[in-house]
Amino acid sequence: MSAPKPKDWIMGIAPYVPGKSSGDDGRKLVKLSANENPLGCSPGAAKALNAASTSVDRYPDPGSTKLREALAAKYDLDPARIICGTGSDDVLHLAANAFSGPGDEIIYVRYGFAVYDIAARRYGGTPVIADDVGYGTDVDAILAKVNANSRVVFIANPNNPTGTFSSRADIARLQAELPGHVLLVLDGAYAEYLDAGEDDGALELAETKANVLVTRTFSKIHGLAAERIGWGYASAEIIDAMNRIRLPFNVTTAGQEAALAALAADDFVAGSRTHNAKWRQWLSDEINGLGNHGLKVIPSHTNFLLVLFEGKMTAEQVNAALIEKGYAVRWLPGQGLVNGLRMTIGTEEETRGLAAALREILEAAN
Repeated sequence: MSAPKPKDWIMGIAPYVPGKSSGDDGRKLVKLSANENPLGCSPGAAKALNAASTSVDRYPDPGSTKLREALAAKYDLDPARIICGTGSDDVLHLAANAFSGPGDEIIYVRYGFAVYDIAARRYGGTPVIADDVGYGTDVDAILAKVNANSRVVFIANPNNPTGTFSSRADIARLQAELPGHVLLVLDGAYAEYLDAGEDDGALELAETKANVLVTRTFSKIHGLAAERIGWGYASAEIIDAMNRIRLPFNVTTAGQEAALAALAADDFVAGSRTHNAKWRQWLSDEINGLGNHGLKVIPSHTNFLLVLFEGKMTAEQVNAALIEKGYAVRWLPGQGLVNGLRMTIGTEEETRGLAAALREILEAAN
């Protein structure tokens, strides 16, 4: 009997694997595998979310109008050039869908965000991987991959899963040397974790350049991961094309209201940034103190650390041992980091516990 057959490019997609939150036996783990905010969301966002959750019988505002206006006021942008999505992943997929298809190429850096490969293949495009430099973005390597078939370049800045950061000068040079027909997508999911003075100028480029799209999310520092709220900013022409294929009512009423409140919670964001910087440095120092076990920490500008295991124990072995001790981190073989574990910065208790568990595992192996 015949049956529907999916497109070949769909079957070439490796499904996204989320961070673990429980062991194979169902035991709940301390979840440090998904880069969530360990402090939760702001009290105002939680209150707005609960208040709006009673309005389940009416469709949400399809254009996320109040949220777009608030974002525009916050960042001095044109609200008509903002698009909201079901997480920034949705906006990334819309970009790939609107500007690429079969026979087109989408470029991203080695060790880039896993969604880029999925977004490229989903619409029949060909993913093209540029070499990294020090686990980060190499502008020259990306430019060397550009040809007449190139349509989109995805850059996460800071980068997930490595935590590396490309300077304003590097991003500006990349945009300046890309052909005009190539859309440069600057994924700023972790931008709020940057120190003062580290802004890469992405929104400024999107304001003035016709081929730049910036994406942001409320899932990370704002602590609204469950609500799936993201947004993007680009020229009117880019946003118009994406809105033509955006699903209607794609951001819930409760999500829109929670995001509005989160956007106004400057003190919560500042506190989350301070907490993260303190415990990221503390965990990095603790792990570097285990250097005789063959560990290497990649300097991070995000809310996680990428730790490379080059000694007696492999990343796979350490990951399994951490699960036994009750901690979920992220092993990354699917992204070419077989020897790497990505560790989210948790609460003080969680971060101290993770460091102690890691030390016990490594010392027991010697």
